[in-house]
Amino acid sequence: MKSQRIAIVGAGTAGLASAVLLSCQGHEVTLFEQAVQLENVGAGVLLQPSGLAVFRHLGVLDAAMALGAPVRALQGQLADSSLLVDHHYHDLNTDDFGLGMHRAALCDVLVSAFPARSIEWRMGHAVLRVTEQPDGVVLQHQAVGGTLQDNQFDALLIANGAKSQLRPKDWVLLDRPYPWGAVWSILPECEILDRQVLHQFYHGTQTMMGILPTGAVPSQPQQRLSSVFWSIPTAQFATWGQQPEQIAAWIESVRQYWPHAAGWLAQVVTRPEQFMRAAYRDVILSRFGAGRQGVLGDAAHAMSPQLGQGVNMALLDAWAIGRAVQQAHSWDQVWPHYQQWRAPSIRFYQMMSRQLTPLYQSDRRALGAVRDVAFPWMYRVPWLRREMAKTISGFKMGALRELDRAVFVE
Repeated sequence: MKSQRIAIVGAGTAGLASAVLLSCQGHEVTLFEQAVQLENVGAGVLLQPSGLAVFRHLGVLDAAMALGAPVRALQGQLADSSLLVDHHYHDLNTDDFGLGMHRAALCDVLVSAFPARSIEWRMGHAVLRVTEQPDGVVLQHQAVGGTLQDNQFDALLIANGAKSQLRPKDWVLLDRPYPWGAVWSILPECEILDRQVLHQFYHGTQTMMGILPTGAVPSQPQQRLSSVFWSIPTAQFATWGQQPEQIAAWIESVRQYWPHAAGWLAQVVTRPEQFMRAAYRDVILSRFGAGRQGVLGDAAHAMSPQLGQGVNMALLDAWAIGRAVQQAHSWDQVWPHYQQWRAPSIRFYQMMSRQLTPLYQSDRRALGAVRDVAFPWMYRVPWLRREMAKTISGFKMGALRELDRAVFVE
């Protein structure tokens, strides 16, 4: 396709990675972001082998490795210290691993990949309305304190998050918040536990904690970090941990089940302000692109973080849109290719997320008992263990299909 003027709304993972790929193909990319500057807020994230394959495709894997923390395994521990989840990346491929990263580091790595021709930034611009025309898309937008402006582009990619108001409403099949979320904090590195393992802790379906190696931020590359997540209903966001004594009581409740983890928390958690809230949504679209518009990232397929796929799905979206645009002669040809590469994977992971989330975050206590019996047995079956490894690694395209890794080096 000849050079196109492409607008991207949202400077998150999907928006930034898409901007890099499309700009490198010679397209004129304008990136709209409502924030005045890239704030990089958010908890630490885990890049799976699928996301790292996209990083390798972008040429930024070495930069990511310098700031990230390699993760060799995921282990989920019950209150009796037995392992419910015991996933090792080498079960699928001896060279596989995950990479824990701070969002600031992730953003820095993607921005560093922008080509010399660069991208036109429209920071502090709220996109208010989208009007599609036969030969393009008109965006009505407004800068902070500025007047309304209308600009026409050849195409639009919507990547402004799970709560997007820009995605076509008739594409939305489901847009629903989860009743459970998490409080989280990024803290000095946890040296008490294995620093190459994502540690999770479960007690029934109402108690879940995670400790993720998170690497470092670009401004302080020598200070290594860990992220802690604690699952709670969103209805408790306003009252949880408002006072120091409440935080102390929470640490003591953790100590009842997992004293080593509580020992670390007691050393590094000093005030309630260290914790933020994270709410999640379930977003299902009937399509991901048509005409001159496409939807990427959480705006297209937000889901529970139980499988740890959010950032990886966004990177795969960016890779797929870049490949589809490169191979097409018109926008009408882009979307069938994009749907072919992304829809099966998105549908599979959304289905798995809906099935698994109640086993870890719900009021259905009986599900916890079933989970505690079934999961250790499943890990003893070699075929099931390998299929679970494929699922976590992010390459699944369905129950019995997976994405060929060779496509990332074509």
